[in-house]
Amino acid sequence: MSPRTGADFMADDGERPPRRHGGELERAILDAAWAELVDLGYDRLTMDGVATRARTSKPVLYRRWPGRAELVLAALARDLPDSEEPPDTGELRADLLAFLHTLLHRFDGLPEGAVHGLLIDLLRVPELRARFRDVIGARGPVDGLAVMMRRAAERGEIDQARLTPRVIAMPLSLVRDEFLLSAVVPSDETVAQILDEAVLPLLGAPGRGRRQGR
Repeated sequence: MSPRTGADFMADDGERPPRRHGGELERAILDAAWAELVDLGYDRLTMDGVATRARTSKPVLYRRWPGRAELVLAALARDLPDSEEPPDTGELRADLLAFLHTLLHRFDGLPEGAVHGLLIDLLRVPELRARFRDVIGARGPVDGLAVMMRRAAERGEIDQARLTPRVIAMPLSLVRDEFLLSAVVPSDETVAQILDEAVLPLLGAPGRGRRQGR
C-alpha cells in the first residue's frame, strides 16, 4: 500500500484533518514525534508513523526536517532549557555529581533504547553531530564542566594547569561511553566511581574513597 501524501491525506477515522500552519502544525508534529518515541522507541519510529499520528502527510515533515534523527532532535530540543547554570555547592565532586545526574536523567520519560539509538546515530553521522551542537547551544555540557572546574581551581581544590580541553570533557566522555556500552543510564553509584577513580585524581583532587583511606 502506498503512503498517503499531499492534500488527499485523510485521517484514519475518515475525516479530513484540520488545516494547520506554522507554529500550530509544527507543535502537532513534534508532539507526535515525542509520543512515537515514548511508545515505540527510536529504532521503530518512522516518518510515516509520526505523520499519521500528527494527522498530516510525510512530505510536510520532510519540508521541515530531512530525516528521522533531525525530527527527533527537534522534539528533544523543545524541552531543553535555554540556559542552565552549573551547580555551585562549594565542592567539585558534589557539583559534578549533581550536574551529571541532571544530564543523565533529562529524558527519563523516554525508553532508554530511544536515547541510545539516537546517540549511536549522532556518533555515526558527522552532519547530525553538528546539528546537535546547534540544538544544545553554545553553553553545552562541556561548557558547564569547564565552569565548575575553573571555580574549583580558583578555590585551590584542583590543579589549574591540568584543565586542558580533553580533561575538562573527560567526565562527559566516560559517562557517555558507559551508556553506549551498556545501553543503560549509568547509576549515581557508577558516576561516583567514575569521578573518584578517574576524574578527580587526574585533576589533583582525591575522590571520596581516597579521602576516606580506602
